[in-house]
Amino acid sequence: MSIDVANESGVPEDETRLARLARFVLDGMRIHPLAELSIVLVGEEPMTELHVRWMDEPGPTDVLSFPMDELRPGGPERVSEPGVLGDVIICPQVAARQAKKAGHSTRDEIDLLCTHGILHLLGYDHAEPDEHKEMFALQRELLIGWRESEAAQAGEDIDEDTVR
Repeated sequence: MSIDVANESGVPEDETRLARLARFVLDGMRIHPLAELSIVLVGEEPMTELHVRWMDEPGPTDVLSFPMDELRPGGPERVSEPGVLGDVIICPQVAARQAKKAGHSTRDEIDLLCTHGILHLLGYDHAEPDEHKEMFALQRELLIGWRESEAAQAGEDIDEDTVR
């Protein structure tokens, strides 16, 4: 699996950890080992430009997803087709403000945004109530699994209540 992480935001971030999270999410969704994903961290100005251009909405946003090959999750007996998932663009400055409002760390918010963006690349959406319920339940399940995995490696416990 090819996961490229580029940090163009000017904000220090652990790119290796972000790649591990993405791999955890993709493995959990049974994505083919030859799939490709790009994660880019950008500042507020570039994110504003993308948000205006592609969503026709003002100001920066937290995360944008740009799917390529429209891959879908695999199932219990199979992995997905190989291909290029696309790009997840995250703005750490917006993530930091949201984290403060939500009462958790910026790292937790970026984890959430990365997972959320990957789910969008896999065809999940939250425009309708049923879609919202499914996507956010899956997002929560993946993030809890990720945090349990990371905590187990560090010999720590996690608080599931901090996962939205």
